[in-house]
Amino acid sequence: MGIVFSVLQSLLQVYSYAIIIYILMSWFPNAKESRFGQILESVCEPFLEPFRRIIPSLGMIDLSPIAAILVLNLAQGGLRSLYYMIA
Repeated sequence: MGIVFSVLQSLLQVYSYAIIIYILMSWFPNAKESRFGQILESVCEPFLEPFRRIIPSLGMIDLSPIAAILVLNLAQGGLRSLYYMIA
């Protein structure tokens, strides 16, 4: 049972890193048009889109990734708490 929780924790952490990399790629010209950028877009955009509908951008600053990463961190904490309650 611990292995399942460990794998889920790791997947949530990797997904957080993928979102951070995807957002940082917007700072570099043509980075999102690369094959790697397209893969990250197909993985990250479905999760970021609902946050973008709820949280308006402030000019050129998009705050939705911050909320998305916060939700992922809360999910990790909840998963950790659930594991300690079960174990």
